[in-house]
Amino acid sequence: MRGHKSSERGSRVNSDVQRVIGHIIEFELKDPRISGLTSVVKTEVTKDLKICKCYISVLGNENAGESTIEGLKAASGFVRKRLAESLNLRNTPEIHFVLDKSIEYGVNMSRKIDEIIGGSKDNTETGE
Repeated sequence: MRGHKSSERGSRVNSDVQRVIGHIIEFELKDPRISGLTSVVKTEVTKDLKICKCYISVLGNENAGESTIEGLKAASGFVRKRLAESLNLRNTPEIHFVLDKSIEYGVNMSRKIDEIIGGSKDNTETGE
């Protein structure tokens, strides 16, 4: 049973960290490089609470994603400090921001499917 409790705690820590970092990015960071369309997709905090991989999704072009990651890396010390103030953890993890393109990929695939479906409807309506 012991392993079950630690995995529950780990998932709770991940969700708490994800929620707090999302709030910090949305309301506290003023860096112009950070896109307003930024969301925290997932966080992975190591069991020893030393490192947090924070997966970020940015809607927009590739430059928006890269500049957002640059801005977040520059602000990582501030984000870590605010995280420590918000959550009572034994250690406050060092945060590594990673650009996650899965949502962007899904949006693009959805758009392509809509174009294909829209194109086939046009052909059937004209009798081609």
